[in-house]
Amino acid sequence: MLSVRDVHSYYGRAHILQGLSFELPAGAVMVLLGRNGAGKSTTMKTLIGLVRPARGRIEFAGANIAGWEPHRIAKSGLGYVPEERRIFTDLTVMENLEVGRQPARDARPPWTEDRLFALFPNLGRMRNRTAGRMSGGEQQMLTIARTLMGNPRLLLLDEPSEGLAPVIVEEMAHAILALKREGVTILLAEQNMYFAARVSDLAGVIEKGRIVWTGTMAELEADETARAAYLAV
Repeated sequence: MLSVRDVHSYYGRAHILQGLSFELPAGAVMVLLGRNGAGKSTTMKTLIGLVRPARGRIEFAGANIAGWEPHRIAKSGLGYVPEERRIFTDLTVMENLEVGRQPARDARPPWTEDRLFALFPNLGRMRNRTAGRMSGGEQQMLTIARTLMGNPRLLLLDEPSEGLAPVIVEEMAHAILALKREGVTILLAEQNMYFAARVSDLAGVIEKGRIVWTGTMAELEADETARAAYLAV
């Protein structure tokens, strides 16, 4: 589904991604773990086109999307849920969902409001509420639901558990596992090791803009040396 090869990205003169490479097979859930400033969010923004890579190759569903404009990448079936959520606070839940609507892309059933309300029951109970009157956790659910209305082949989630109450984090984990059962391929950036272990098949650890460890999530949990070297505060 996704192949990233020797990608380099900059913020001005700051060299953030320094030869990033990894692969994500279709139907898998992969987490990118790393300390603050390691390059997780920059990876997400580079994949969706908000940061243009200086060099390298990003193959998504067989096409090299490196350098494409964000709207073209989104239309190709790559959905992005930013860390900042960026919902439309003056629009209702239903109106926010309508903004994200795109046609179905393959043989799988398209995402509809009813299917999303089954995934996120809280949203179904407040479908006519403006997003600005929702809690942070409800807004995070709405952002994911709005992105799913675009029927993405691959879903990027940037720090989906950050700042959420433990009960909401658990609901988010159940939702991601349900998406996995639906066949949605997911790449998430996280610092919450417990949350990552709940939902992920694969893990990649980022250090100074490059992948320094890859394997299954179970292998990372068992590798105390790697966790101490790359993830300990």
